[in-house]
Amino acid sequence: MSDSSNPGKEVIGNVTSQLLRVIGHPAAVFKLILTGFALFVFCHSAYAEDPLTASPDWVRMTIQLFGGLALFLFGMEQMAGALKSVAGERMKLVLAKLTSNRFMGAITGAFVTAVIQSSSVTTVLVVGFISAGLMSMAQSVGVIMGANIGTTITAQIVAFKITKYAMLMVAVGFGAWFFSNNDRIKHYGAMIMGLGLIFFGMSIMSDAMHPLRTYQPFLDLMVKMENPFIGIIIAALFTALVQSSSATTGIVIVMASQGFITLPAGIALAFGANIGTCVTAMLAAIGKPREAIRAALVHVLFNIAGVLLWIAFIPHLAEMVMLISPVSSDLPESARLAADTPRQIANAHTIFNLANTLIFIGFIGSFARLVEILVPDKPLEEEPITKPRYLDEELLETPSLALDMARLEISRAGTQVEAMLTEIMPAMLDSDKPKLASIREMDEKVDVLHQHIVSYLGRLSRKALSESQSASILRLMSIVNDLENLADLIERDLVGLGHKIIQEQLKISPETQRMLHHLHTQISQAVALAMRAVKMHDQHRADQVIGMKTTVDQLFDAASSHQATRLVADAPNRLSTYTLEVEIIEKLRRIYHFADRIAQLVEHDASAIGEMEAVTD
Repeated sequence: MSDSSNPGKEVIGNVTSQLLRVIGHPAAVFKLILTGFALFVFCHSAYAEDPLTASPDWVRMTIQLFGGLALFLFGMEQMAGALKSVAGERMKLVLAKLTSNRFMGAITGAFVTAVIQSSSVTTVLVVGFISAGLMSMAQSVGVIMGANIGTTITAQIVAFKITKYAMLMVAVGFGAWFFSNNDRIKHYGAMIMGLGLIFFGMSIMSDAMHPLRTYQPFLDLMVKMENPFIGIIIAALFTALVQSSSATTGIVIVMASQGFITLPAGIALAFGANIGTCVTAMLAAIGKPREAIRAALVHVLFNIAGVLLWIAFIPHLAEMVMLISPVSSDLPESARLAADTPRQIANAHTIFNLANTLIFIGFIGSFARLVEILVPDKPLEEEPITKPRYLDEELLETPSLALDMARLEISRAGTQVEAMLTEIMPAMLDSDKPKLASIREMDEKVDVLHQHIVSYLGRLSRKALSESQSASILRLMSIVNDLENLADLIERDLVGLGHKIIQEQLKISPETQRMLHHLHTQISQAVALAMRAVKMHDQHRADQVIGMKTTVDQLFDAASSHQATRLVADAPNRLSTYTLEVEIIEKLRRIYHFADRIAQLVEHDASAIGEMEAVTD
């Protein structure tokens, strides 16, 4: 009996794979170990124990803190993954419709980040659009500013006082995920279960911190948090260490719910988390194109400038937040502090990022020019074509976006193939040996990119995909294989024919050269249209390539008739020249065949996605 007929095995397999992916990945293990160590140091080694002071059970508390944080992060992963699956197909459409309006850019960045729960993924996506020429640097600045607003949704979620319903949410979400056969309902179930795990993890961390209420050294340490500079530095370092501003925000809100920190201290810690998260952006930009470094630098400059602008106004921000936030007036002062401060911190976090965006949005052009000065363009020849530009590993967790990046990388390989095709006819007819050698080098670059793309799509195919996404991967695999075969045909066959012309000193008549140039122009146009169709996922351009078939067939028929008349012409080496000319025509026919197949695959892919979106609507 297969595993699919045994629900228990399926669930165990799914849970195991998720745990291995989140916790078993070396980077994640490193992050969680560092988090646990930081928590232990924060709660134990940061201050000396006084023999006269009753000491908490450090081992038990550290285990609870570490376990609670692990559940919190795992819940975030589950919820964000489900949100990506539910809304991911729409995110690329939202960004694709982005206008030059800076306010719309900020709103778009906030929406996309709120959905995918990761400003770094939004930044990676923006880099892809900049590199593809679909978005300007100025537009990207607005999106990155808006992304900071989107990240505040995490603080708003964790500030709700519904931890007592955590296990109910886990049970309901698990039931929807386990019993439903509908992919969409399963995703919603995973989202609810992830949210329940977030609150359950917070509850565990809160219980672990409860003994610290009477531990004077810890209370003394919390008093030091009233100094905003200390709070910002500690939160920035902690966020940089665990590379998760959500984890820092969650811990700050848990501490506030226990009455350990005041609102100004909580605001300072939230400011620090905003700076610490810049480390993640900079690390993600290492080894990436100049656009990625610029986008990360915008993130850093914007966040640091925002904190510097507000640091002197923390007391005023606290007063404003207290005025607009709900107050538990029926509780004693200490209990009211613990009840109201978490919501106030979350609101301050949102107001801070929203206000910064509104303040700095008028300086988008200045930000764009500044980062272009700080990170100038390299000469084009310094960027190796053999290094993938768009295949970012982080986007594998959002399949719809990863598919778009794969299309952009395929298009980039296609640009090389277009260059090969453009050069090959003049190289053959002019007996240009250096140019023929250059075309062979271009093919090697296409081969390398082909390997990267196939490997990336292979890794993507092992993720949790919808039926349409799995079908899209197969079609993209076919497209990149056809593209590689097209490049090989040019490199192996047409370059070989070019060398034959040189070696045998064959002369092609001017009339035949004009006919071949005309054929070559039409076929090059078909390949270029097919590559634009892949890049833009454009069904119209794909239809144009397919619609060229009648015209192209007529051209080949005319070429065959021309060759029949040339066969009896009085010219030296007539038979060898005739055979070579027929081979060139046949290779051009094969090239159009590949372009037509690529266009048909794009058309099928675009149609399938259109039908899926219609069903979703």
